[in-house]
Amino acid sequence: MDTSQNRTADRGRDLDRAVLDALFADSPHPLYVLDGTLRLVGFNDAAGDFGALPLGGALGQPFRDWAAGLHQEPVETMLREVLATGEPQRDVEVAGGATPDAPDRVLALSAFRLRDAHGGRPGVALSVVDATERHRAQVRLSVLREASARIGTSLDTVRTAQELADISVPDLADTVVIDVLDAVLRGDVPDVGSLGHDLLLRCAGYRSVRAANGNRTVGVGCVMEPGLTSQYKEVLTEGRPVLLTDHEKPVNGPARRGGQEVAQANGAHSKMAVPLAARGGVLGLARFYRGRGTAPFSEDDLRLATELTRHTALCLDNARLYTRERSVARILQLSLRPAHVPGHSAVATAHSYLPSSTSGDWFDIIPLSGARVALVVGEPPTRGIRAAVTMGGLRAAIGALASLDLPPEELLERLHDLVGRLDAEESRHPDESLDSLRAGTSCLYAVYDPVARRCTVASAGHPPPAVARPDEPVAFAQVPVGPALGRGTPRYRAGHFDVPEGTLMVLCNPVLLRDASPESGDQLTRLNSALQPRDRPLPDICDALLHDLAPHHPADDGVLLVARTLTLGADKVASWSLPNEPQAVSLARERTDERLGHWQLGDLAFTATLVVSELVTNAVRYSEGPIRLRLVRDEALIIEVTDDSSTAPQLRQAEDDDEHGRGLTITSQLTERWGTRREHRGKTIWAELAVHA
Repeated sequence: MDTSQNRTADRGRDLDRAVLDALFADSPHPLYVLDGTLRLVGFNDAAGDFGALPLGGALGQPFRDWAAGLHQEPVETMLREVLATGEPQRDVEVAGGATPDAPDRVLALSAFRLRDAHGGRPGVALSVVDATERHRAQVRLSVLREASARIGTSLDTVRTAQELADISVPDLADTVVIDVLDAVLRGDVPDVGSLGHDLLLRCAGYRSVRAANGNRTVGVGCVMEPGLTSQYKEVLTEGRPVLLTDHEKPVNGPARRGGQEVAQANGAHSKMAVPLAARGGVLGLARFYRGRGTAPFSEDDLRLATELTRHTALCLDNARLYTRERSVARILQLSLRPAHVPGHSAVATAHSYLPSSTSGDWFDIIPLSGARVALVVGEPPTRGIRAAVTMGGLRAAIGALASLDLPPEELLERLHDLVGRLDAEESRHPDESLDSLRAGTSCLYAVYDPVARRCTVASAGHPPPAVARPDEPVAFAQVPVGPALGRGTPRYRAGHFDVPEGTLMVLCNPVLLRDASPESGDQLTRLNSALQPRDRPLPDICDALLHDLAPHHPADDGVLLVARTLTLGADKVASWSLPNEPQAVSLARERTDERLGHWQLGDLAFTATLVVSELVTNAVRYSEGPIRLRLVRDEALIIEVTDDSSTAPQLRQAEDDDEHGRGLTITSQLTERWGTRREHRGKTIWAELAVHA
């Protein structure tokens, strides 16, 4: 029995010696043995060959003396905790053991407490592994993970480029410069074949560890050239990333000054250049620099930079496409808005436009018959090019319907039906999305009559106008608000209110009137304050309204139209009631000739009396009740004949042997324009004669 136990003990001691021999002679990992006071009492062969921690004369020395290459305080604290608690520590990464070949070396430390045969604590064993490559791989993976979350958070080209620079410093490079082709900032991308020429580059992103205090070597937006070496141009033309050594010589010349300044200011000894390419086009160049005291770039770093720039280039191209679409939409919208607003005798107007997005908000001022004027504002629900198309189509439709002299509520009903029909046609196409529909457009249509001094307004989901009468506080007009165009049942009702001369009317979209209701006291207070004093020039009032009403960061465009009402007094208007009998024709000619003489328009007497004769004759023939003749002296001489017949006249070409049918033909040939409009009872035929100075 004793012999068997002795034999087992011998085998155990042999195994212990084998383990110790393996650890101290054959183990590839450095192992250090420290006593209870952390003095070095032993190490294995791998530790002796480990250049990061030289051991010449280290035996018996305290830890802080022979391991000066490690961060002493944290590591020494860890070793004392292992001695005190007996809890081992595994893979604790620390920077240390730097050498010229590995200035950013990372070591992984593992420590465990030693016990003797009697349970004492003679010391601690420390194992060291060079984890530099593993740490670099973890950093690269972390950078990629962070890039996927942080790059491309907006559709702004400069911000996207800056996000790449921010993520790359300091984990990948000491300095990063992102150069973007100038055409990309405008939404274009040059042909690949043209990249061999001198193309303008602008710095879109920059970050450096040496610019932490705010001092920048290169300003964002400055003109750059692909020029520290000719290899930079090869990166653009060939579309492949390259590693550059510190032996490359810069090309002299003022056009290539940007690249030299970056390299010289940061003492770069290792450089990478990676093209920003996406969807078959080259957008720019990303340059990475490492200064003295850091390891040069490796192929793994180049692969990481390529992955980062590939992701960034897609985001930049998305931003470029958005910029191009936004620019096209903006140009299209500006071209479809009224380029010039002519003056009108009924109102003096001023307008302003607050660009914030690519919405299609619009306004219009449409001259109507009888010296009246229509004021229109609207807002489509879509954005971008679709909003511009919607705006242009609705503006044209409103202009066409306004020429028919329809009442505001009927005009909106017809516009509602038109929007519904067009959307129904487009919804049959699978390529059209719901966002492209016109339904939901709001519109406000107001008609002002300077003779009656009365305004008629109808609304399709739009805030009512604000009305500021002379010597009265501003108030919102009492206008029934119907559904937005294309939605719900097209039931619109008009609001009527009197407006004396000098009244200010403010029409705008909901961005400026966020709470347009009669009870919105705060909004009315701000409006009333912005309108003071009311006798100022209208452009000044527009500026004050935008300053006081517009939010600091509006999500949509703001459209503002301000009108000051004018009137046509009794000295410019003449009206007579005529009996419905043939003698009314001669009476109408006499009254017309007399009034034109009073207005000193005798040169128009022959033509005007002929037109009046034809229109009154037509009224006598086709109506039964009294006839009203009205003359209005405006920028043109307006002739209006009103009767109780609802039958609209039709212009036709009379034959040579016809005795009738030439009245309207003569009228159309003698006048600038003519037309008919419905009245509450009957109709009015009107014509305009140009008044020459």
